[in-house]
Amino acid sequence: MKKYIRECINRVKPYVPGKPIEEVERELSLAEVIKLASNEHPIGPSPKALRAIRKGLKNINRYPDASSFYLKRALAKHLKVEEKDLITGNGSDEIISIALRTFVGEGDEVVIANPTFLMYEIASQIAGARIIQVPLKDYKYNLPAMLDEISSGTKMVFIANPDNPTGRYVTKRELSDFLKRVPKGVVVFLDEAYFEFAKNLKDYPDGLDYIEGMPNLIVSRTFSKAYGLSGLRVGYAVANPELISYLERVREPFNVNILAQYAGCAALEDKRFLKMTLDHVRREKEFLYSAFRAMNLRYIESATNFILFDAGMDCKVLFKKLLEKGVIVRDMKAWGWDTFIRVTIGTRRENLKFLNALKEVLG
Repeated sequence: MKKYIRECINRVKPYVPGKPIEEVERELSLAEVIKLASNEHPIGPSPKALRAIRKGLKNINRYPDASSFYLKRALAKHLKVEEKDLITGNGSDEIISIALRTFVGEGDEVVIANPTFLMYEIASQIAGARIIQVPLKDYKYNLPAMLDEISSGTKMVFIANPDNPTGRYVTKRELSDFLKRVPKGVVVFLDEAYFEFAKNLKDYPDGLDYIEGMPNLIVSRTFSKAYGLSGLRVGYAVANPELISYLERVREPFNVNILAQYAGCAALEDKRFLKMTLDHVRREKEFLYSAFRAMNLRYIESATNFILFDAGMDCKVLFKKLLEKGVIVRDMKAWGWDTFIRVTIGTRRENLKFLNALKEVLG
């Protein structure tokens, strides 16, 4: 069978999802399992978004609007950009794939950090790209080193800001210096999936501020994190309208489902819910930081809704022991950190359950 498969596909290490919570509960005979592994919203979606979904259910016999007309209009107003500057996707993951299919061919170079969000590598491998990986420096993107790796064969550079899985971010000065020096023929994909959690930090750069002077810049964001719409898969990107026009040639029609479009429009209107979300995450992060300090566990300060910490033991073993106690976290073995765990900020009750289980396992 392998002889029929493109060689680049043979090199892909597929993303390995966890089991559904209900299946874990059944297998381990647990009354309750909490999931703190996927950086999901701790509370749930906006009530306004839920009402919009219920209202839209009667229309699911119809295809969604192929251009996401109303969602783009709402986003343009919210972001203070033009609708022609926007593209929508089935989560920002799809926009990563669209960008690679648009600009990267077999053998072209893509520069990414190592480690970083796994989809950059997976999607680039599928595109047949030659992937140049640049190690993080102090758990943070090393933008000068990434610049040094750009060559005449480089077509794209991926920057997650803030980054997953570290939660750290590059500053305004660091990003500005990078964008001034990057060759105009290289597309810079700036992934701001966690933008809402970081936007009020004094030295955090808003990628949209650079769009006007950067015809080769794509800034992507998502409704999956701060807006709590992970299950509907809706993301978007902003770029120069000419660049967007090429992405639109590759985007499949009807890629954002009808309920996602309704929910996205409503979620943007619910500013009270967003503020409540950000306040909750900020408060619970400090609660977990304090607990980690009391346990003498080293953690990375995060600009997101998750925390990366060093448990001081094999992360696979710790993952299994926490799972047996009904707590799902993300072990960092796939990222090359053998003793690190990434934990999503949950509700106070979930965070307490996680900490109690962690204390029991670590003794």
